[in-house]
Amino acid sequence: MKPAVVRSTLAFSAIVLAVAGCLQDGGAISPSHAANGAVAAAAPATAPAVTPAPGGRYGLPDFSTLVEQVGPAVVNISVTQKLSRGNGGASGEDPFAGDPFYDFLRRFGVPVPGMPGNGGSGGGRMPEQIQQGVGSGFIVSSDGFVLTNAHVVDGATEVTVKLTDKREFKARVVGVDKRTDVALLKIDASGLPAVRTGDAERSKVGEWVVAMGSPFGFENTVTAGIISAKARRLPDENYVPFIQTDVAINPGNSGGPLFNLAGEVIGINSQIYSRSGGFMGISFAIPIDVAMKVKDQLQKYGKVSRGRLGVSIQGLDADLAQNFGLDKPKGALIANVENGSPAEKAGLQPGDVVLGVNGQKVDNSADLPRIIGEQKPGSVVHLSIWRDRKTREVSVTLGEQAGEKVMAAGGAERKGDSASGKLGLTGRGLSAQEASRLGVPGGIVVEGASGPAGKAGLQPGDVIVGINNQPISSIEHFRKLLDGAGNRFALLVQRGGNRIFVPVRID
Repeated sequence: MKPAVVRSTLAFSAIVLAVAGCLQDGGAISPSHAANGAVAAAAPATAPAVTPAPGGRYGLPDFSTLVEQVGPAVVNISVTQKLSRGNGGASGEDPFAGDPFYDFLRRFGVPVPGMPGNGGSGGGRMPEQIQQGVGSGFIVSSDGFVLTNAHVVDGATEVTVKLTDKREFKARVVGVDKRTDVALLKIDASGLPAVRTGDAERSKVGEWVVAMGSPFGFENTVTAGIISAKARRLPDENYVPFIQTDVAINPGNSGGPLFNLAGEVIGINSQIYSRSGGFMGISFAIPIDVAMKVKDQLQKYGKVSRGRLGVSIQGLDADLAQNFGLDKPKGALIANVENGSPAEKAGLQPGDVVLGVNGQKVDNSADLPRIIGEQKPGSVVHLSIWRDRKTREVSVTLGEQAGEKVMAAGGAERKGDSASGKLGLTGRGLSAQEASRLGVPGGIVVEGASGPAGKAGLQPGDVIVGINNQPISSIEHFRKLLDGAGNRFALLVQRGGNRIFVPVRID
């Protein structure tokens, strides 16, 4: 059986358990995850520095002091999701009901071909399914911002954050970035204990690390191990140089922190390498520096903007390097240049090898998407390229990658609200180029409208540029204006070549 890299999400269902992914021949790399109350005034804002003892009993490391000091900043995350009707047994019955093997697999989040909620075929229609999932997260600021994995909250209609002192808070999803699998949540609290972030680059292979989270729903579970490797590249992952560890990570751990012995977070536990869906000795964490860059953009703009070069690339082996006159395989070989792209405008050609960006070396092809993606759209980057057996310098003004869908309204903050917000609206923020073309500071491109937004006549392709004649600058600004607008307001909408006010009423 051929193993693969899978995301292992722990999910329970009130009607039937539905899990992410599908059973493959072999294992997979899998996501490892996945109320209000008074806040104690004495809770520390940030976890103090931890000075671990040089050794516990019998010379082994003792993690107890670290756990006591950083544990309160680690949270349990519960999500609820309404699933669309899928195929089931005749007359809407579960064809797997009563099957003890199926019940066993449901408990441990293992998908089965034909299992309801996994795209299998089983006959008739099934009732609407309510799926519940469990993941982990950690508080990054005392005013209630929480980091977790994007796959933990993907499609959630309600998100609940539970602290170690058993207090629970309804959370709003500020934004998600599926490319890095990072999500930012916000709970209405202050004075919370928060983690300290470390420097993942300075971590070393072989050093001890500690993971905290909720594997299989067992809250506040601590596991330990060592860093096995750094800068691991996984299939279809272009933006994250993963930290590989042998720390025991299982479904429910996703989104939880990976600590060094100084009590600093150096990563977010995200994926595991498994044949069975459970831990097999290889786990992967997102470096905290990558996650914090995403967090800053999500907090400020509600989305992540990445630079775009507009090329297709491939790696170089020894034969290709020799053919192009390189002394060794290095850099990113440009295989194709998109028409009208920033790369074409700068004169880049197929066969060019990118060796560096702004003085930063591109050792292999996987480095280039990450380095370019970290640059701001519209910024000028200086590429060192290899062409005709010599080095050249080329300057490129980057474009912007297509944005992901984001929630255009606040999360489940009122009774009956769904994750798409009280408007029933989904969309994305305008890119800088789109905003400039429309002559506005920002706006929301409508991609789906239901509920009050649908009743008001909003359509996919509409661009919301204002609320009650107040211009929108960003998604987060839109949320704030929406929260203060009450139950009746007017949206200023760009539709085609016209701008119109659309009255909206929220019952």
